[in-house]
Amino acid sequence: MANLQTNYLGLKLKNPIIAASSGITNTVEDIKELEENGIGAVVLKSIFEEEILLQMERDKAEMNRESFIYPETVDFYDNMASDDAFTTHLKLIREAKKAVSIPVIASINCVTSDQWVNYAQNLQDAGADALELNVFVMPSDFNKTCNENEKIYFQIIEKVKKYISIPLSLKISFYSSNLGALIQQLSHSGVDGLVLFNRFYSPDIDLDNLDLLSTHVLSQPSEISMPLRWIGIMADRAECDLAASTGIHDGDAVIKQLLAGAKAVQIATTLYKNGKKVINTMLEDVESWMDDKGYNSIEEFRGKLSQLKTENAAAYYRTQFMKYFAGKNYM
Repeated sequence: MANLQTNYLGLKLKNPIIAASSGITNTVEDIKELEENGIGAVVLKSIFEEEILLQMERDKAEMNRESFIYPETVDFYDNMASDDAFTTHLKLIREAKKAVSIPVIASINCVTSDQWVNYAQNLQDAGADALELNVFVMPSDFNKTCNENEKIYFQIIEKVKKYISIPLSLKISFYSSNLGALIQQLSHSGVDGLVLFNRFYSPDIDLDNLDLLSTHVLSQPSEISMPLRWIGIMADRAECDLAASTGIHDGDAVIKQLLAGAKAVQIATTLYKNGKKVINTMLEDVESWMDDKGYNSIEEFRGKLSQLKTENAAAYYRTQFMKYFAGKNYM
């Protein structure tokens, strides 16, 4: 039987398939089912920076309770506390750690390095095995240069690392004017891993109602190409672990990312579409392929087809379709 064990962020995983942050990782019951179906680790549904800031306001109000002029102010914060997302998130970490033996990775969705960063320690104290920061820096602010946008990543890492000792990973987007250099620089920043890539809200237009819609919420298998390209290019150039995310729907996609050099993969859409039992199917497909190729462990083939190791290295850099569109009969 093939050995699927791997190390990611310094954590020992029984296999490289991780449940990505989503609604499916938001309850202890779901997390237990994920473990029962073979998942290697889970990233909890993200808590947002804004929710932490709201908690900070509540804590500040609590400390200054006696100085409140209006009693209804106290009532407001008391009511808000009963429905506090941050407290609920901490509870989820504690209960998940008691219920499962797989690594439980906390997640914060953030866009700044503001006051919220010290609350990362609360997640560590609750028992999280690692912390993933899902950083959404959209280069749409015309008053900021590309350097100013990318500087946010490093500011967040520097400040958060002052408060935690558990492994830290960063989930980033592919929006960068110099993506390869950015990934390499981030890998030298003290993070233990990088996840390539997160998914942005994708707009569409409703022609009947003349309204903006959210579309492409779930990924398509074809979307594997973007993370596959950059995992392959950066596998031998980054100084931290790389995990692949987006477009990974089956066992073949897992194998491809491992061959490109990924330490682990994150899945979400396939869990929504096919249920948690798809994990077992994916693992069986990986094992079957390894047995067929004579591989006893993942380490024997990981990165075998990374850009620096494959004989067809230029394939990772090609962006044109001249081969296919040079003639008329390209369909």
